[in-house]
Amino acid sequence: MSSCDGQTKTSAARVLTQEELDRLGGERTLVSDFKRMKLENEAQKNWDLFYKRNTTNFFKDRHWTTREFEELKACREFESQKLVILEAGCGVGNCIFPLLEEDLNIFVYACDFSPRAVEFIKQNPLYCPERCCAFQCDLTKDDLMENVPEGSVDVVTLIFVLSAVHPDKMKLVLENINKVLKPGGIILFRDYGLYDHAMLRFKSGSKLGENFYVRQDGTRSYFFSREFLAELFEETGFQSIANDYVLRETVNKKEGLCVPRVFLQSKFTKPGQPQSS
Repeated sequence: MSSCDGQTKTSAARVLTQEELDRLGGERTLVSDFKRMKLENEAQKNWDLFYKRNTTNFFKDRHWTTREFEELKACREFESQKLVILEAGCGVGNCIFPLLEEDLNIFVYACDFSPRAVEFIKQNPLYCPERCCAFQCDLTKDDLMENVPEGSVDVVTLIFVLSAVHPDKMKLVLENINKVLKPGGIILFRDYGLYDHAMLRFKSGSKLGENFYVRQDGTRSYFFSREFLAELFEETGFQSIANDYVLRETVNKKEGLCVPRVFLQSKFTKPGQPQSS
């Protein structure tokens, strides 16, 4: 897909057409409890199979990370200050490898639910144990402090990760992250926003709960409202710095359509004074 227009940041959710409202309103039947439980139990297996099928080809390298999140530079007191970053849900490294190439003064902890994804990272020629530590982790139950020292991380990136977690377990992820983030440290968040085109395309029988759907391959996706995300972070002890919808139009070349994409781009901080290193 390519962009057919610029992007807009806004605090208001996208306004739906009547046809879209009817489509969403007509989907009242939820997936059965049995299937929902099965998807929860097999979540890791389904993501591992996803990476088996797609290897390192599915996601593009995220060179936009430094463009859109200038905070990576802004949170330094001086230009050569070393930053410690945690990429929570790193996939196959599409975000961390561009960062490691562009910024020589960072150390990255990178974890993912999928053992296969972590293995792909370790096999990447750019992987260097002196600058990066990759490990498998279920953020909802595995203690990050087994691999990351308490209160040692300056910046956490949560980019298209939390949407794959069951809404009931999202707080567990944030509580886990809170332990390794320094006071004054920040979380950079980007994920699917409410009424994104992907949400409106789900066929009947895909709905797991409010704004929560299952794809054909068994992986799941939640679509965030600003209000839900702000409450989630605030209840876990974080403060909101920025929290906006990003609206873009992209061209689906296969269908010849310009489709509305909605993402939520946000920044939260852990209260407290940063300790001088």
